[in-house]
Order: sequence, then structure tokens, then C-alpha cells
Amino acid sequence: MFVRIVKMSFHQKYIADFLTMFEEKKSLIRASKGCELLELYQDKNNPDIFFTYSYWNAEEDLENYRNSDLFKTTWKQTKTYFNDAPQAWSVDKRVSLQ
Repeated sequence: MFVRIVKMSFHQKYIADFLTMFEEKKSLIRASKGCELLELYQDKNNPDIFFTYSYWNAEEDLENYRNSDLFKTTWKQTKTYFNDAPQAWSVDKRVSLQ
């Protein structure tokens, strides 16, 4: 399992639109094969910046999602809200304390 982290920065006027779209799509994204967790975070100091964390069983699962119509249409819409280029990382979780 690995974690996909995506940092996105939005024009303020589009934040509400993004949040509405995310609310509509989050269950569909989470239901994608191999997706075990989906989280959305907003930066406390800069409310224009958001992060998604998604946990995937295998890289193939993430790639299948990224090639799906759901991703293509969601990402196409999301990109219109950006005020800066998004950044993404795939990371392996090393430690988690609860």
C-alpha cells in the first residue's frame, strides 16, 4: 500500500466550486478499485491550498483510476480552478502511531 499526496492551489473565487465538486465525487473516487482511503485537507495559513491524501493498494490501481473517465472529467474541471501548478507525490508510509 502507498499514499498519493496531491497539493493544489486555487483561486479564492473557485474554492466553493471545488468543494462542491469534491463533495459530489469523493464517494466515487473512494470506491475506485484499490483505493482504501481518501482525505482532503486545507492549509490553515493559506486557505487557497488543499491537499488530497489517497491510499492505494498498488500502483496499478492508481494508474487505472488515473486512466478512468471519472478521473479525466474530474481533473479537467479541477484544473480550471488552479492558480498554480499542482504537485503530486507517491510515498510509502513508514510509521503511523495512533
